[in-house]
Order: sequence, then C-alpha cells, then structure tokens
Amino acid sequence: MTRSGSFNVAARLRRALGAVVGLLAFGVAVNASADQLSEDLAGLASKDAADVSRAIIKAANRGDARALPALHALDDGKLRFDTVKHLLIKADTGKLSDALTGAAANAQGKLEEPASDNEVRRALSPALASLSLSAPDPKTRLAAARSLGRPSDEIVPILRKLKTKESDADVKMALALALAPADMVSPKPADRVRALEAIRTASDATFKGDVERLLLKGEDGKFVEPDASVRAAASAAISAIETRQFLINSVANTFYGLSLGSVLILCALGLAITFGLMRVINMAHGEMMMIGAYTSFVVQNFFIAHLASHLDWYIAVAVPAAFAVSGAVGVLMERTVIRHLYGRPLETLLATWGISLLLIQTVRLIFGAQNVTVANPSWLSGGVEILPEVVLTYSRLAVIAFSIVVMLFVWALMQKTRLGLEVRAVTQNREMAAAMGISTRRVDMWTFGIGSGVAGLGGVALSQLSNVGPELGQGYIVDSFMVVVLGGVGKLAGTIVGGLGLGLVNKYLEPVAGAVLGKICILGFIIVFIQRRPQGIFALKGRAAEGM
Repeated sequence: MTRSGSFNVAARLRRALGAVVGLLAFGVAVNASADQLSEDLAGLASKDAADVSRAIIKAANRGDARALPALHALDDGKLRFDTVKHLLIKADTGKLSDALTGAAANAQGKLEEPASDNEVRRALSPALASLSLSAPDPKTRLAAARSLGRPSDEIVPILRKLKTKESDADVKMALALALAPADMVSPKPADRVRALEAIRTASDATFKGDVERLLLKGEDGKFVEPDASVRAAASAAISAIETRQFLINSVANTFYGLSLGSVLILCALGLAITFGLMRVINMAHGEMMMIGAYTSFVVQNFFIAHLASHLDWYIAVAVPAAFAVSGAVGVLMERTVIRHLYGRPLETLLATWGISLLLIQTVRLIFGAQNVTVANPSWLSGGVEILPEVVLTYSRLAVIAFSIVVMLFVWALMQKTRLGLEVRAVTQNREMAAAMGISTRRVDMWTFGIGSGVAGLGGVALSQLSNVGPELGQGYIVDSFMVVVLGGVGKLAGTIVGGLGLGLVNKYLEPVAGAVLGKICILGFIIVFIQRRPQGIFALKGRAAEGM
C-alpha cells in the first residue's frame, strides 16, 4: 500500500470515529435533557397544588416543548400518576400512555389525579402559551403569543430570549406587546419607549389606561413620567389607540345602523302602502308584524314536531306563511272595519287602536303572555369578525339582504303589475279611476292586504334578532310612522331613505347621548324638519299632492 493510500484510510477512520463519538454525545445530551425534563415534571405527580404549580413553572422556564402533552393533559383533566409517581395520560377510551414519550404504558398500583386549583390554573395558562411559542408553525406561535396577556415575572426572561430568535414579524409584534407591561415599569427610558412604540404600532386599547397614567400630573404639578421622550411616545400611542377605536366604533355603528334601518324599512314599507297610499292611520300595523313573528314560531314548532331533520329550512316556509297570514288578517280588517271609515283618518286611528288591543289579547290567550323564542337556523348562527370587537353576525346580514329583496318585491309589485298600476291610479284620482272601470273597493282590499303582508315579513325578520312577544309591534309603530312621514307620505323611495337614515343616526347617537336622549333628539329633528318641509324628503307631485 502506498503512503497516500494509508493516509486516506486513516482519514476515513478518523471521520468515522468522530461521527460515532458525535452520535454518542448527542444521545447522551438527549438522555440528559429527557432526564432533566422528567425531573422538572416529577412535581406534577402530587396532591399538593404548590408542588404542581412549581413543576409547571419549572417546565415553562426550561422552554422544552416536549412538556406540552403533559401540561395539556393536566389542563384537560386527563393527567394521572400511579404509585411510583409515573405520569400517565388517560385517553377518553381509557387507554394509558406515557406523558413524556407518548408510548403505551401500564399503571403500577392506584391511579390518582394531580391537584388542581386556582393557583395551578394561573401557572398553567402562561406555561402552555410560552411553550407553544417554540412550535415550528408561525400560526401556532402567534396564537400562543396573543394568549399570553400579562406574563408573570418568571416567564418574562424566556419571552425576551424567544423574541430575539423570532423571525416572523407578527409573532415578534405579539411578543413585544406581551413584554410591554414589564418594559413600561423598567427604570430605563429606552425600555419604556420601546414598549410604547409596540403599543402604538398595534394600537392595542387594552393598554390605554396604562399609557394614560404616564401623562398624569402629581400633586406637585409635575408629570408622573419624568422623561419627555417617553411622554411623547405615550401621546403618540394614545392618539393611535383612539384613532383605531374610532374606526372600530364607526364600522360597528354603521353595520348596526344598517341592520336597524333594514328592520325599520321592513316595518315601514307596509305602512307606506296603507298610510301613504290609502291615507289610513293603521295603529294595528305593529300587530301585523307580531302576527308574522308568531307565524314563524308556529312553523318552527311544526318542523320540530314533524320535520326535525329539515329544521334548518323552516324559515323558507315561514316567510310565505307570514305574508299570507298577516295579509289575510289585513284583508279581514279592511272588509269588516276600515272600508266604512275611508276619508275619516281620526276614526281609523281609534278603530285600529282598538283592533290592536284585541289582537294583542288574542295572542296572549293562545300563546301566553311570556315571550317565545324563534331559533336561528344553523346557517344563520355565528358571524364574521372583520375587526376586534366587530362581528358581522349572519342573522343581521340576512336581515339586510332580506330587506333588499322585500324592497325589490314591493317596487316590482307597484311598478310592473296591473295591481300596482291600479293602486297608483286610485291613489292619484279615485273618482277618475272608478270612471275608467277600476274597482276601487277591490284595489283597497288588496292594497291593505299587501301592506299587512309586508308587515308580517318584517315580523319574520324581527324574530331572528330578538324574542317574540305579544307587544312586539308596539315598539316599532311610532318609528314606522316617523320613517313614512320623514321620507314623504306615499313615496316608497322616501321610506327606504328615511329608514336607513333613522337607523344610522340612532346608532351613532346612542353612544354619545344614550338611548332615551337619542330618541328625543331624533324626534325633535323630525318635528323641525316637517315644519320646514311638510311633504317630507320626497314630495308627491301633481294630482296626488293636491289631494293630500
């Protein structure tokens, strides 16, 4: 063998020997790490809550993610230990596995559950979060960082180390926010400024009180925070928080205003037909809504009793049923009472008020005086969170969409059908319409029935937002009249604009002035507006206006 060949063989032997030594060292390190983790977790096998809490804190301080299965099992109430203090996880099936390795295991002696109290839970929550921050998935780390809240002093050093190693920007920002409470009490101004910068960037309102305290003055007239750069950072953080809060409130108020406006439109559309076109002051209009809501309740109960597997689709039957039932009651009212009172608005007011009391008492006798619940279908449960504290619920989105469909239905009925043409003709000039061969009494009956049916559709929508009771309609009748009068008597477009406008204004006023004072302000505005413009936003023109 040549010299170079001997040299190559020796080099290979050295490399192989080095690899073996490395593997042995790695195995020793792993075993040592496992032994240390096992030693840290040994305190979990105790009926003393203090021992369990100390073991949790040790595991969190070590930062070894292999402790997560045992801690999660403790959190879920599935961790057990046997006579020899061996930690085991008990599955729902009853099988046992080693809490550290996950391998199948058998208990030696009696199984016991570790102690658990408020002290243990206080230690467990941040420990699970801090260990989850070592997960390879950035989404897992981000969720863990956001769940930290205000970490304890023991975990803060771990978070600082993890923050320096973190590569994901969102996780790093979440960790900076978690460290902000500790940094804000630091004696170093640079640490306090760093915390305030993180708060400003995130615009996190949970820190608003802490930041505002930095800008307070003591009894001597001096600022609590002595450093000018920290005060400037605090002012910038407060400004960012308030700007974001204003945005969140604006989006929330706009959405709730639109949903309230949609409800008002559904309530007022039928009234715009009966009052706006027929000049009948129908004080029982709210009870048409109540009848529509109770029809939904009856249909729901029918599905529960006979079509339980299709319960989610009861609303598809409730909509036409509510329109038909409310419309039929409206036709009955018109044929028996209203037809004798045309041209006498005060007497229609008194008569329909008496009818409303009769309908309320009838519903009480049939369904009882207590409210009943109409459940949302499963596909209308939940919502979409577009901003913190702003959830667009599916039920309110459905009400907005439903109101649009009903508006299109009423518009098409009034503008594209023979009945709508006859209604408009009778509204503009009853005598001329009768001379042209139109049966004005038949038109009156169908018009009143359609207006009552549309009110019943409003009741279906309300049943998805609140409980249903005998006095459901009483809370909306005044608002409905305000919408019709504000928009312009007899103008469907005015009803839509008036309903959306009142809904939005009401929701924007409530946080500022309160619910009662807000209603008073709206009523005062409408009174002043009608004094200036009696015809409303959209005034009638031509012969119809002359007949007002």
